Amino acid sequence: MNKRSFAQNTAFGIFWLTGATAVLIMVFVVGYIMVKGLPGISADFFTTSPRGGLSGEGGIYSTIVTTFYMIVVTLAFATPLGVGAAIYLTEYSANTESRVVRKLVILARFGVETLAGVPSIIFGLFGYALFVTALNMGFSILSASLAGACLIIPVIIRTTEEALKSVPAGYREGSLALGANRWETTWKVVLPAAFRGISTGVLLSAGRIVSETAIFFVTLGGSYRVPHSLMSGGRTMALHVYYLAMETRAFDKAMSTAAVLVGMIILMNLIINTITSRISAKQG
Repeated sequence: MNKRSFAQNTAFGIFWLTGATAVLIMVFVVGYIMVKGLPGISADFFTTSPRGGLSGEGGIYSTIVTTFYMIVVTLAFATPLGVGAAIYLTEYSANTESRVVRKLVILARFGVETLAGVPSIIFGLFGYALFVTALNMGFSILSASLAGACLIIPVIIRTTEEALKSVPAGYREGSLALGANRWETTWKVVLPAAFRGISTGVLLSAGRIVSETAIFFVTLGGSYRVPHSLMSGGRTMALHVYYLAMETRAFDKAMSTAAVLVGMIILMNLIINTITSRISAKQG
């Protein structure tokens, strides 16, 4: 018993140590960015746009607008497709009797697994070749959003599948036993029960949109002006940080922009956690 207790306590100690180390690393990184970036933040920083050139002057207003457009438009394309594909793969594909359809499902799962590991720059080059050049959309929010949707759809599919699989089978069996058909069971029983996991996957995808640079470097155009339509170019906050740090060499402005970016990601997490907690509490 002493050996078993010692082994258990040692394992728990290792787990606590690794968890605490991860938290400390996160606190250090976020704290460093905030300490370096917050002094450069002011009201003008949020209300003025970058002035272009190599001076690094101006604020981040246009980048905030572009980032907001990118999140909304990309999720508008990707969420219905990703969630819909996951619903079919989880709730319907197992019941098909067609061998051809089953092989297509296997191929689709393999494709999702493969695409989830493809570097974002590959999606960027694909978006440049197809949306920017072949479809003549140019460097625009629409081109970048479509390329970004291709990037995050595999993530949404995977996370939604896991969320749907976590719903107990008894929920489905009880609903079907009461006379509901499969779609009613999926829509009114399974999806509400899996909402927290699905929303988490969508949030992770939104976070990836916010943080990506490579894919938007070749599809968005990098304009520092405020976009006025989906066909306008622009630069996201993450892309702006890259330009400031690598081309303009305005590291102070880059750190300030990074501080705002990190704060926005933290706020997004807090909002989605609050919403999902309230929904879970109502369902409970």
